[in-house]
Amino acid sequence: MSSLPHDDLGDSWRAARPTFAGTHLDSASCSRQSTAVLDAVARHTRHEAEIGGAVAEAAAEGLLQQGRSVLAGLVGLAAADVAFTESSSASVRTLVSRWRLAPGTRIGVLPGEYWHNAAVFADAGLTPVLLPADPVGRVDLDGLQRVLRDDPPTLVHVTLVGSHRGVVQPGREIAVLCRAAGVPLVLDAAQALGHVDCDLGADAVYGTGRKWLAGPRGVGFLVMRPSITAQLTPVLPPGIYDDRRVGVDHARAYESHDAHVAGRVGLTLTIGEHLAAGPDRVRARLAALGRATRERLDGRGGWRVAEPLEEPTAITTLVPPDGVDVREVAARLRTEHGVLTVAAGRERAPRELSGPVLRVSPHVDATLDQLDALATALSG
Repeated sequence: MSSLPHDDLGDSWRAARPTFAGTHLDSASCSRQSTAVLDAVARHTRHEAEIGGAVAEAAAEGLLQQGRSVLAGLVGLAAADVAFTESSSASVRTLVSRWRLAPGTRIGVLPGEYWHNAAVFADAGLTPVLLPADPVGRVDLDGLQRVLRDDPPTLVHVTLVGSHRGVVQPGREIAVLCRAAGVPLVLDAAQALGHVDCDLGADAVYGTGRKWLAGPRGVGFLVMRPSITAQLTPVLPPGIYDDRRVGVDHARAYESHDAHVAGRVGLTLTIGEHLAAGPDRVRARLAALGRATRERLDGRGGWRVAEPLEEPTAITTLVPPDGVDVREVAARLRTEHGVLTVAAGRERAPRELSGPVLRVSPHVDATLDQLDALATALSG
């Protein structure tokens, strides 16, 4: 690939942020916030110091409700369905701990399920049902239909885009099959929102703001249909702090009250930036960056790309040559070349990974020259 679409998007995204000390190719861990978002978070924090935390939060409530509304729209649900959380991990722990699921309840998962999610399910005593998948970890839809018809689990949980492999699951088709079988579908969108389409018809979606949305750390979300919250038990009854929540904002019972409100303000602005940039344009540029990365890196220095070339994500994972220590390579790229990547360990998905992989995940500001420089560094 000799060019990328929407260079204006890359230019504006880059200009809106502080200059990075090197080359940032690790958006799947944490993207860079814009100066406007950094300033908004700082302003709210200062406001808390000036007038009190609770008063500042009340003053920001209109903005936060706008954030719930636009966030809900990105996943095809309603503002009343949104709870702000602290992270993806906090979201799945809240969902599973408050769902009235008896030990032994069967939950459908793919072989590449993220390790933390699997640990949460195991801690709750849930029994995993491995769903059929192809060699790159994508669900086998015909096999899934058979499972849902012949021996359906109580619910299905799918990580839409993995952290160990940039493969997109066919979420819309999965949702159709689950709905037809009467089985709730929960989507982990931590690596998906702001990256690929997440308006897919799921019953619950959760994720974080710090990755492809490029929001503050310490802020996540849990979005649930009323049919799901009807099966959950809040720690405190809705309305204990705010009578407006009773019977209306049903998901708000699952928001923490000792919260990083400034981060929620920042996430709201971040979502606005994403919408202003044009989600379709963002997705197209990210997909093109992913393809360009795979074209340049596959085979360089003996490294092998794990994803299909045309996979529509910006995440590329590289399987190392025999005897190469991936963590040492990631450290060398950072210290000697100023290139930020990450070594993803086998523990992330032990059923799919045989060892660590090097993950490269550029955001829209990345350039082909930067990818060429990485290819040269890996060849050395």
